[in-house]
Amino acid sequence: MPPISRYPSTDGQGETDLVMHVEGARSRSEQCTFIQNPQRRKRRRVEDESSPDAAKARSPDADRSVQAKPPINDYTSLPGPSLLKQTLGLQNRQHGQYLGQTSEYDVRLINLSPFNGRGEHVSMPGTLRRVSPNVHFIMKSESQAEVDDELANLDLVESIVQPHGRALVDLYFRIIHPSFPIFDKKVFLEKYGRTHREFTPPVLAAVYILALNWWSYTPELVNLPKPDIQKLEQLAPAMMSVVLNRPKLSTVQAGLLLLQRPDGDSWALTGQLVAVAQNLGLHLDCSKWKIPEWERSLRKRLAWGLFMQDKWGSLTHGRPSLIHAEDWSVRPVEARDFPETAEDDDEEEGSSDIETGRLTFIHMISLTEILTNILNTFFTVRAMANLSNDSENAMKTTLELAKPIQLQLKDWHGKLPKSLAIGETRARKLSPTGSLHLAYFAAEVTLHRAIIRFDSTHMDENLRHITRNAAKARFTSAIEFVGRLEPAHLQSFWYFASKVNLAIIGTFGSLLWATSDNPEEAEFYKSQLAEYRWTLRVSSKAAEFMKFTVGMLDSSPVFVKDGASKTTTPNMPKEPPAQEPAPEPMQQDQYKQELDQMNYGINEASPSVGTSTENAFQYDQDIVGTAMAPTDTRPAWSGFANNVNFSTGDIQDWSLDQLYNFENFQVAEDIFASRRFIEEYDETGNNFAGF
Repeated sequence: MPPISRYPSTDGQGETDLVMHVEGARSRSEQCTFIQNPQRRKRRRVEDESSPDAAKARSPDADRSVQAKPPINDYTSLPGPSLLKQTLGLQNRQHGQYLGQTSEYDVRLINLSPFNGRGEHVSMPGTLRRVSPNVHFIMKSESQAEVDDELANLDLVESIVQPHGRALVDLYFRIIHPSFPIFDKKVFLEKYGRTHREFTPPVLAAVYILALNWWSYTPELVNLPKPDIQKLEQLAPAMMSVVLNRPKLSTVQAGLLLLQRPDGDSWALTGQLVAVAQNLGLHLDCSKWKIPEWERSLRKRLAWGLFMQDKWGSLTHGRPSLIHAEDWSVRPVEARDFPETAEDDDEEEGSSDIETGRLTFIHMISLTEILTNILNTFFTVRAMANLSNDSENAMKTTLELAKPIQLQLKDWHGKLPKSLAIGETRARKLSPTGSLHLAYFAAEVTLHRAIIRFDSTHMDENLRHITRNAAKARFTSAIEFVGRLEPAHLQSFWYFASKVNLAIIGTFGSLLWATSDNPEEAEFYKSQLAEYRWTLRVSSKAAEFMKFTVGMLDSSPVFVKDGASKTTTPNMPKEPPAQEPAPEPMQQDQYKQELDQMNYGINEASPSVGTSTENAFQYDQDIVGTAMAPTDTRPAWSGFANNVNFSTGDIQDWSLDQLYNFENFQVAEDIFASRRFIEEYDETGNNFAGF
């Protein structure tokens, strides 16, 4: 059904209005809303709901959709204690817009206005509100027609889930909120405790839509008919479009939640949310603003939630990022920005752990900052053009740029607390850490994807050998990780990018297959991809978003008609290549000298937190007698076997510490000449082979 329609007003003023058409209105003995004068009708509807006679005629299960409480227009005047007094971004029936430095408003002129003790000054277009000496907002009230439309939409949303609205809210805060804390739980429950009418329609619909995915996790609901989620999903986009021009924090909250649906990702909506966030000043440091403390913390969490949406959306859609460092001053989140603690844990079976969720959110932010570095370094239009225009040195330049980012990833992984290890799950608790670790592998694969972009059989053989084996290690580690996911991970909340992150890993493996040097290598990657596809196929019964990658692999050239012939992959020469003459001694010395001049050395003296002590390397040691590089002489793959027993729950060194020390070609060549190692690695695929 078309849930929201636009009809011309008949009051002679040429106005338009949004009204709701509920198909089942007559069956519920409610007045039909399909009329021509929505403004008068909606005022009458609110009045009718306030009458005792109307309440008596109503069915018991319609309690929340027709609550008789009038809307609260200003939380400042709310009687009794409330967290919402003095709120800036969640006022009811009014919204505020940030006044930028180059707009028609000038800070110096605004500050000449007589502000009252609440930092407000009533002006012609609206009420000016000063939250800091140089930051101002203009607050505008919503029209009665807009309020009436919103109430009708809210009642429609509630009617779809009634009488289970509160149970779904509880489900949301048990399972989704701990690792995606873009609400203040106490504020949300305070508002919901009064009436569902204090929200905006899309945010209420979004909470219900996500919570319905865990309907069976509440014993009281499991045997009851499940509300029609498709009706909510049909309503939500139209309702979202209505509130985009009336920015509130709830607008961004609703958009982010709708984007978390497996089939709800939209780059266009992401762009709209970034624009709304800028209208709300979410890109600014609010730590000293004159707003409630809970709102300062909420703004930080919400801003970083949008930051992650933008960056991972940029990755998964292959689009330029919309948030830039030059216009971003949001401070990092701290422990005090998370009001819920372990003491607030819901002990009901199937809940998510609050502390694990908080740490997952924090470390996801820091991982996203590394991803931003990867995207800015290798995948902007300018970066790709610069590397392509210097094809002769593209690989060398790429590796120079990649190494510090690889170190950032290694450091990030090494500092993960033990509670975030993929093997750390609690009995009868869901674990959101699978999404975090998958994001790490997607970042690793994206970095290596940039490196093998310049992979060519014409490049230096030793260098190509090292880079391809590093890529191979990342790919097989990612496959092993997916195979170790437990039901507690699969049934948990997964960040929106997880669906495509799995596909990115599959694409990476397909690229390695397509650029294989020989049939044996091609067959290895085909076998690994087949195992990956099988793991995803069986896991998709518990995590349906995995079906996307299964379908992608089913249609991949690797498997179409039982896969393209392993003897026809692009990199496989049909004839043995002509032997090139060995370089003259002078050329060898010159090449070695050039490598010596590349300063890739680092010094890491202590192991990372939560990892094996084998991760501690003294890179300055001369381990081969005559070093080719002054500060980095260890074997490029010396960290390859750094694994802690997975069954113990300790952090496993997924990072492998392959840092492209390609200066030391002779050492790497000697290592990979070991057929024993290659065979053991091929057989296990889990990197437990050692040297």
